[in-house]
Amino acid sequence: MEWSDLDQARTPNMWRLVGEGASASLSTRAVPPPDRGTTCPVAGWLTVSAGQRAGTEGRGCSPIPTPQSTGGQGAAIPNWSALTAFQAETGYNAQLGTLGGLVTGGGGKVAAVGPGAALAGADKSGNIANYAPTLGALGDLSPYNLIVFEAADLANAWMRQPPDEHGVPIPLPAALRQAAVAQADQQIGALIGKLPPNTTILLAGVSDVTPNAHLHVAVAAGPSASGQPFQHGSLTATSTRQDALVTITDLTATAIQVLGLPSTREVVGRPWQSVGAAPASPADTVTDLADADLASQVLREVRGPFFTVLVTLQLLFYAWAALALRRRSRNRFRASEATATAGQNHASSVTPSASAENNLNHRDQPPSSAGEADPHRRPPSSASEKDVDHQERASVGVDAGQERQGLQPSSVVALASASKLLKSVQIVAVVSGAIPVATFLAQLVPWWTLPVPMVSVIVTIVGIAGLITAAAFAGPWRAHVLGPLTVVAAVTSLALIIDVMTGSKLQVNAVTGYEPVTGGRFYGFSNIAFAVYATGTILGLAGVGQWLLGRGVSRVVVVVLCAVYGAFAVFADGWPSWGADFGGVPAFVVGLAVFLILLSGKRVSILSLLLVSLVGTALVGALSVSDWLRPEAERTHLGNFVQQIIDGQAWTVIGRKFGAMIGVTVGNWSLTLLSLVALAFLYLVLARPSRWGASALGQAYDLAPMLRAGLFGALTCAFIGFLMNDSGIAIPAMALTVAVPLTLAACVRALQLATPKEPAPRSEPAGPTRAEV
Repeated sequence: MEWSDLDQARTPNMWRLVGEGASASLSTRAVPPPDRGTTCPVAGWLTVSAGQRAGTEGRGCSPIPTPQSTGGQGAAIPNWSALTAFQAETGYNAQLGTLGGLVTGGGGKVAAVGPGAALAGADKSGNIANYAPTLGALGDLSPYNLIVFEAADLANAWMRQPPDEHGVPIPLPAALRQAAVAQADQQIGALIGKLPPNTTILLAGVSDVTPNAHLHVAVAAGPSASGQPFQHGSLTATSTRQDALVTITDLTATAIQVLGLPSTREVVGRPWQSVGAAPASPADTVTDLADADLASQVLREVRGPFFTVLVTLQLLFYAWAALALRRRSRNRFRASEATATAGQNHASSVTPSASAENNLNHRDQPPSSAGEADPHRRPPSSASEKDVDHQERASVGVDAGQERQGLQPSSVVALASASKLLKSVQIVAVVSGAIPVATFLAQLVPWWTLPVPMVSVIVTIVGIAGLITAAAFAGPWRAHVLGPLTVVAAVTSLALIIDVMTGSKLQVNAVTGYEPVTGGRFYGFSNIAFAVYATGTILGLAGVGQWLLGRGVSRVVVVVLCAVYGAFAVFADGWPSWGADFGGVPAFVVGLAVFLILLSGKRVSILSLLLVSLVGTALVGALSVSDWLRPEAERTHLGNFVQQIIDGQAWTVIGRKFGAMIGVTVGNWSLTLLSLVALAFLYLVLARPSRWGASALGQAYDLAPMLRAGLFGALTCAFIGFLMNDSGIAIPAMALTVAVPLTLAACVRALQLATPKEPAPRSEPAGPTRAEV
């Protein structure tokens, strides 16, 4: 049952529950069939039974087994042992029968109405003491502590549809769906009419009834565990930390808590809680929650094409930038040849006395040794806004001195064209580096409600990236090599650190963030967000460090200041109440340490890397243990992992995540290609002098040495993050999408600044002299 199915006239009983109780969207993620992300009805009910993701073997959606009578009202689930054995192969090791076993083990009575309800209510042996195929056959409901009721009309109608190529039923026609929903509502109304007073009602759509996964209905009404009724408003749980969003495993935990039973580690969900205020009318509540499901559906449709567009544009951009740098190198070589030829012609007409005068003029200039910066090069710290146009003009040799030396107009035009091209490359590079953080900031705009969502999300993201780029070029910092880089990186770091401190709202349904339907993660830093955040933080600190050093601040003070913010950034990443990022902390610590060591002017050694790695591991261990020490219902996955180590399940979790990392790296060829091309561009175009490059990265290092420290730190963090997280290649791909374009922008600015000063005015020709023999 989805929120869009509810209607005041067609579903009056559920409509009334929404107005009385607390509501949320329900993520029903269980173990899906192969090649599908759908939660089949049988998988949904088994997940409720275990309080952990469960499923069945084989393709498509298997029918729910019909319980077999064991005499009286008792029944047994056929093939229960096979269902139980399969869960050990899923990587989740769900313990079927946990819910029913806890109730009966505590002296309570369980009743189930419908085959799916029997799956959820059975004990660990697959038996249920009180089973009825229909509500009327169950009789009086007052003796039972837990009644599991299946309003199966919608699920049954869908299961009767022909299967698609994956064995999953095709969608229901709208008319059939509406009729089935109305029948289910009538059954729910009949159940409510027979319940004893003060009964807690937990209404949930426990499975998908379409080939694609959706968010579903979740409503709680009646007394909560505290004895107070669920207040009209939104539901939440510590498993999601998001208002109006809960999971199917939370349903099991809530039933256990309401019944006053002790919690068990087999149940990974967390109890539902009333929080906040829902809209006053059921219509507004239904509309808002249906909109949340719409956002998830639109995200599912646009995420794949978005990454395809992103990768394609990035690859085209790198090719264009490489050609632009090659053109600049070629034009500068031709200009140098033309200048040299003009100089030779001029020298042949200069008298010996004039040549001697020139030698005297140059004798006082200090020679430049190999590896030193050009003595005529103007450092960025001395560049003022009024120098910018002159420096950009000088960067391609278009100055009065060269014109006086006889440079051809065609060469001047070519060099001016190259200058404009490089400026365009710089601007596009800054926009490209701002795209990753813009994918999160785009959640401030409801782009999914616009007519063409794919176009809407791209326009929104590019528009926000454009605003960030405008800020990057808006002030005097644009004249500095690391000016635009620092602005974009700082916006990236601050936006994401504020987001996790305020509930990670920007990451929900972002194209690079969480997808609630899949139920992978709902709070803290996702792996992609971590990659963007850590890269922005380290590069931003590099820019700030360079600016402080240029202002004459002591290197020790700069290192301390960068270390303080970096330590806070790592804390925000790993603290359970904020980022709750297990695999990111060690990577962030090592990457930050590499940056700080280089910032201090020292070399990075193998021993220092090993020591820092131990520190990072110890830090994430301390955070995990501190989380584990909290009450079980408040733990995050950090504390849960400590418990899994104690229970001997850690290797199962590690194996599942390692398999996911390999699968993403091998299966997502587009991000793998993007990573390889970005690294090739960085090292073969920017870093290596050749006919395809202009040794631009080396010149950027000369003018802004802290860029080297920041880049090495960010790349180290991305590589270790790749090894430690289940997102695999997605982490370096997104880190490079931030780092490489911003580094290119800095290199372009370095090329504009790293030029000789204007040559001296050309001497007047001397009169004829007598040749001496």
